[in-house]
Amino acid sequence: MLRTIAQIESSPPKTACLHNTPTGHSIPLAEALKDIPSIVGYAIKANNNLHILKELSQSGSGAVLVSGNELQLAMAAGFDASRTVFNGNGKLPWELQLAVKHRVMINVDSEFDLQNISEAAHAVGTPARVLIRINPDIDPEVHPYVSTGLAGSKFGIRNSHLQWFLDTIKADTMVQLVGVHSHLGSTITKVSLFRDAATKMVEYIKEIRSQGFDDFKFLNLGGGLGIDYYHRGDKIPSPRDLVEQIRGTVMDLGLTLILEPGRSLVANTGALVNTVVGTKTNGTKNFAVVDGSMSALIRPSLYDAYQHIERTAPGNGPAEEFDVVGPVCESADFLGKARTFERPAAGEGLVVHDAGAYCMAMASTYNLQMRPAEYWVDEAGSLKQIRRGETLDDHLALFD
Repeated sequence: MLRTIAQIESSPPKTACLHNTPTGHSIPLAEALKDIPSIVGYAIKANNNLHILKELSQSGSGAVLVSGNELQLAMAAGFDASRTVFNGNGKLPWELQLAVKHRVMINVDSEFDLQNISEAAHAVGTPARVLIRINPDIDPEVHPYVSTGLAGSKFGIRNSHLQWFLDTIKADTMVQLVGVHSHLGSTITKVSLFRDAATKMVEYIKEIRSQGFDDFKFLNLGGGLGIDYYHRGDKIPSPRDLVEQIRGTVMDLGLTLILEPGRSLVANTGALVNTVVGTKTNGTKNFAVVDGSMSALIRPSLYDAYQHIERTAPGNGPAEEFDVVGPVCESADFLGKARTFERPAAGEGLVVHDAGAYCMAMASTYNLQMRPAEYWVDEAGSLKQIRRGETLDDHLALFD
């Protein structure tokens, strides 16, 4: 991908996101699952570029949503609604009605959520297909902001109240229980945790089946598989490693498995290209100031997350240590700290790798740093713009 960056740097806007096909990651996952009844639902929250969504829908992927707008985007991209899951702890009535209308599977997250789902089903006149989100209370050993399956999480039901949910669903002809769901968190690098979660979920599944829920068929273990952000060649579990941990459980119970990959499909298919504005030294610290910022890529600032940064071309001179920072009026505006490379000159490029997930999807216009353009890189290295860069006129139009 670095070979194409000169094409971006030759004309403004200098900051840009580059992407290539995610199917190189979705195909191995599909192969690992070929003998298991399964649905692979891409988590749209990771990257919602319509071009990328169309690539994934055409490859046979399902979709995982957390808003009504993501549902509408999934439909526009051609995803099969019957292979789509609607997550979230605060789903709104209009979103639920849309999901019920399209026969999307909906995860029940609380008592009030179940009531809202029922009301949506009665309003639409179509039974809602639901899974109950149960927290396995397993520590995923990740940043607390992306840990989602502990007992004190804002997601999922109170497990001790499971019987209330079962009784309420059984009494409602417009709610159809088709499975259970759990989600441990994100950036997970120990696949044995998925096995532990599946083992815990089996206990709940057996209890549910014993109560006569004849439509029950899905075990949704969520997503969260990590990637090699450090580029050190560390052993990172593959999709096949994950599947092998849970294969026996799924097959023994005759279930259809649902997985919700996001980051592991798209993160390392994207990069954020930045142009150096200049370098400076304050105290004992060197700074490489670039035109990109936390507005375009907030993961380092929000999670203190590491993403690999390198020059787009070899440099001359000794290697030095730099903090790579942007122009936003926050000391938290950094893309990387203590990175070692030759001192870059103004106008040279620095690329942040693995920006295909949770980069543009989380981008903002803070300080009126407009969201950059996105480009598709084909196998020949040619560029195609798949999202234009935003302009001040776009911002001003909001006030018309």
